[in-house]
Formats: sequence, structure tokens, C-alpha cells
Amino acid sequence: MRLLFLGSGSFGLPTLERLHAEHELLAVVTQPDKPAGRKRVMTPTPVGQWAAAQGLPTFKEDNVNTAAFVQQVHDLKPDAAVVIAFGQKLSPELIAALGQLAVNLHSSLLPKYRGAAPINWAMINGDKETGVSVIGLAQRMDAGRVYAMDRLAIDPRETAGELHDRLAQLGPAAVARVLDQLRHGTLDPIEQDDTLASRAPKLKKADGTVDFNQPAAAVGSRIHGLTPWPGCKVHWHRDDHPTQPPEVLTLLRVEADPAPAPGNAPPGTVLNDHRIACHPGTITPLELQRPGKRAMTLKDFTAGHPLEPGQRMSAIEGP
Repeated sequence: MRLLFLGSGSFGLPTLERLHAEHELLAVVTQPDKPAGRKRVMTPTPVGQWAAAQGLPTFKEDNVNTAAFVQQVHDLKPDAAVVIAFGQKLSPELIAALGQLAVNLHSSLLPKYRGAAPINWAMINGDKETGVSVIGLAQRMDAGRVYAMDRLAIDPRETAGELHDRLAQLGPAAVARVLDQLRHGTLDPIEQDDTLASRAPKLKKADGTVDFNQPAAAVGSRIHGLTPWPGCKVHWHRDDHPTQPPEVLTLLRVEADPAPAPGNAPPGTVLNDHRIACHPGTITPLELQRPGKRAMTLKDFTAGHPLEPGQRMSAIEGP
């Protein structure tokens, strides 16, 4: 089939690779290059980088809904289009130019978690299962008809970044099934039940902390749901530096235990075995990071930094 692909983030790369292998990719549409890193070097999106390496025709558009670009798409005469992690809303005029079918790969089991951060919120909310949905494009956010859905169990020790990569690997097969059904005239979409819809708003930097006055499982789910971005930063109150402001630590990976902390230790208290008291239960930090330093395992961290009983961890307040 003659396809157009619209995407920016790395989530769409596994699907894009399969589409390139099995179909005629007329062009790839992505966001313009942006400055990145400390030197603010202009850098293409992951999709843009991949398309350039393959020598594919690529459009880098900051507004795909202009009359001129819609006409360009119309002139390409695609049979269908696939949209994944693109970053722009498509107008009805553009959708109409995309061929017989335009679908989006969304990283949740719709109608749950419509919005920009479905993977993070599924983890933060402690869900045991998530997945991907292939949906038709609609003017309401992620509300299109569902053409395919695949499920995946969430590992309680994995981070949002790791789950992102595992979900991305579900995309190629799900999208391929829908395109095959389109080719054979066997599409059988279902309407979403809007009464069951939930939102997954974009995370902000200020969201990147955790309150230990929560059950251990909820604390662990939030930490993993915030990794790698915006990251779960907490204040580390050190007894060996009582006159200095608390140090900032980023908790990357933890293990939660529902059993109450010994001695009814206040939430946030560091215990004898490096566990941190919650309300109720405890978490054991498995990976941590100091500002500007590399991530470390608990063993490596405690070899050089005194994470001692009686110290405290607390949420970072304010924006």
C-alpha cells in the first residue's frame, strides 16, 4: 500500500520500520529540528533521524494544516496514513487527504488514559495492565473508533521509560493487522464508550516528586511512573550536615513492601536497612541519582554516601 507516516517520537520507530519493509512509504512527516543539549545544537526528531538514514522523502512541518501542505499530501495520493506520537492535531481537511484510512497508535487501552501521558498515568495509578490501541483520527482527543487493541502486563519494578519501549514493540503487529483488514475490506471498528474515558494530562516538571504519607505501593508506582521524566526528586535531610539545606536526590527505581515500618517510624524516615518508611509500608531504593551525577545502584550509592538510619526523605514543595 502507498502510505504516509506522521510521527516524531521514538515510540513510532518500530512500527515505521515495519511499514517501510512491507509497504511503499511515500513520505515521512515530522516536527522541525529543535535545539538540544547544553550547546543547543539543532537536532532532528528520532523519526526525522531514521527517515534521513533511509533516504526517505521527509517533510518537517511546524503546521501540517496549512492549505499548501494539505495540497501536497493530496497530490501524493496515499492509500492510508499512520500517525504515532506526532505532536500536532490534524484538521479535517488534512485527514480527508490521507486516503481511505488514517489511524493513530495510542499507548493505552482506550478509552482509559486519553491524553499526552498515558504510560506515566497508568503506572502512577498502579494499574496492573496496559496496552496499545489503533484508532481512527477524530477531532476529540483520542476518541476515534478502535480498530485493534493489544494488552501487556506492567512489571512492578519497571519504569515508565522501560514500559514505553515494550509498548512500542506492540505497535508493528497491531498496525499491520489493521492495514491488512483495510486491504481485504474486513475492517470492524468499535466505538469507544465515552462514559468510561479517563484523562492522562501532560506531566510538568513540578509533578516530579512524591509524598511518603502514602502506602508503599502508591509511592513506588509514582516513582516508576515519573522515571525517566520528569524524574522523582526528593529532599534528603542529612544528619551529618544539619546546618546545610537538604540535598536533592532522584529516586529512579524502588521495591515496595506493604509491611509496616518497625517502630511506627514517621513517613520518610530512613531505616536500618536503607528502607524508607511510608504510610503504611516501606520502599527500598534500588537506583538513585545525585544532581549532575550518574545513576547508581543502592550498593554503589551507599559505598560513598552515608544513607543512615534516622535521616529523612521528604517531598519537594513548590513549582
